[in-house]
Amino acid sequence: MKKYCLAILLPLLAACSGTTHYYKGADIGWATEYQARGDKFYNKQGEERECTALMKELGLDAVRFRVWVDPSKHGNWNSKEDLLVKAGIARDLGMDIMVDFHYSDFWADPKKQNVPKSWSGKSYEEVKQLLAAHTSEVLTMLKDNGIKPKWVQVGNEISNGMLWTVKGDFWGDPIPDENGNVEILESIGHLRNNPEQYAGLFAAGYDAVKSVFPKSQVIVHLDNGFYQPLYDSNLDTLRKYGAKWDIVGMSLYPYWALDSGLETDDEETIDHCISNINHVWEKYGTPCMIVETGFEVDESRPEIMEKGRDQLARIIRESRATGHCLGIFYWEPECHPGQYKLGAFTSDGRPTVIMEAFSE
Repeated sequence: MKKYCLAILLPLLAACSGTTHYYKGADIGWATEYQARGDKFYNKQGEERECTALMKELGLDAVRFRVWVDPSKHGNWNSKEDLLVKAGIARDLGMDIMVDFHYSDFWADPKKQNVPKSWSGKSYEEVKQLLAAHTSEVLTMLKDNGIKPKWVQVGNEISNGMLWTVKGDFWGDPIPDENGNVEILESIGHLRNNPEQYAGLFAAGYDAVKSVFPKSQVIVHLDNGFYQPLYDSNLDTLRKYGAKWDIVGMSLYPYWALDSGLETDDEETIDHCISNINHVWEKYGTPCMIVETGFEVDESRPEIMEKGRDQLARIIRESRATGHCLGIFYWEPECHPGQYKLGAFTSDGRPTVIMEAFSE
């Protein structure tokens, strides 16, 4: 009888202790652009590798790719055609795929969610239909080519809602006035200005994903994973107006948290994110995933990168132990430090010690 009871209890204990599969991934949206300009990547032994294959060799089992609506002014990188190339490589390597819809012609983040040019000036109902059609079109293209994403983000870092255009520069980044204020030129789904429409746009994306891939998990992605009030405000709005999601995606960058003054200690930033993962589970009943993280690379100071490795290992260990976090994705680890300081590779295309955290 004791052996029989133990056989029943062990699987339950395993589930409760967070021993279900924990995904380790990377956003490598720049991979094809780097390849086109002749950049090369190498493993620890100095052997040349294709970028996606190298991620798998380093212990990752998933990749994340963004997709823009019409990036023709930006080289057509991250177009649906570019996505197909990258996703096809990942599929052939047996890696799981996350698709990250930005719903913009270029970068979308908490400071701007610029409306695609071809959608601008249209009514909310028209834009909702365009968003659903775009989502369905991209995913149907993947399906027709034998690619099934495990996760789909409906929007990227939509902490302040989606589809609202700011007065900005060529890159779309906001240009503040003399008082530091940013002018919103068009607002369709801003969290504060159009809360019900924000939820409606998200719901349209959710339904479009499920219409093509019923089993793919839909992610609502917010930044500052350490800041619980943001998650309450945004998710309460979605829930109030009937929107659904499967997973809450978090960005967690201790470096930017300190740089912005939102936190004063990087280890406490991690503490607060782990607490927020538990909070989201308790309040909304949905698991989380850290869909973006990154740590500073400074080749002249190896101790900086060793600290990054240790903090990444800690985040992996503690988020997994909650039982409510499904995995973690590093944002653009393959990039050169001169382009973006929170990658995880050297200037000559080799993994730094930061990447060792994935194999610990």
